[in-house]
Amino acid sequence: MRALTYYVGMSLDGYIAAPDGSADFFPVTRAVLDFIAAEYPETLPSHVRAHLGVTAPGSRFDTVVMGRATYAPALQAGITSPYAHLRQYVASTTLPAGSDPQVTVVPDPLGLVRRLKQEDGAGIWLAGGGRLAGALLDEIDELVIKRYPVVVGAGIPAIAADHATALPFEITDERTLVGGGTVTTHTRARA
Repeated sequence: MRALTYYVGMSLDGYIAAPDGSADFFPVTRAVLDFIAAEYPETLPSHVRAHLGVTAPGSRFDTVVMGRATYAPALQAGITSPYAHLRQYVASTTLPAGSDPQVTVVPDPLGLVRRLKQEDGAGIWLAGGGRLAGALLDEIDELVIKRYPVVVGAGIPAIAADHATALPFEITDERTLVGGGTVTTHTRARA
């Protein structure tokens, strides 16, 4: 069975974006970019991969699932297929289908993820956002959190669920990057 990995950057106080959805306060340093290029190259948008000289296809993920707000910055920049090297799904009930043949808009992210997990392939990357992560919380198998050394104070939480749930995860890897950021991998503890 394929795993769903929520790979996300967040502040020390648990926010993935400011209240307006912006994330320009994250200090994306050379160390962070080098880490991503080496360990998670498929999570770099297609146009950024070329700019950074990243040619490695990556082997962790072959599919990305993102929320409408996560997809919006690409659309605002005129990019309709930000991860052309992956199968792309956008969870939305408001976006029209068919804006790009490489991007599938789905109104039911839970059904989508459950179906994708049954297919053969590499991992499924949950790119965000917080409400989508909350809706898919029971399906998340792994959390990979890039924690940036910054406090935001308010914003969009990493996980915004409609109900309180205590799901156990175990730390399976942790790294400190130059500049004080950390990357921690948490794997779902299953009984």
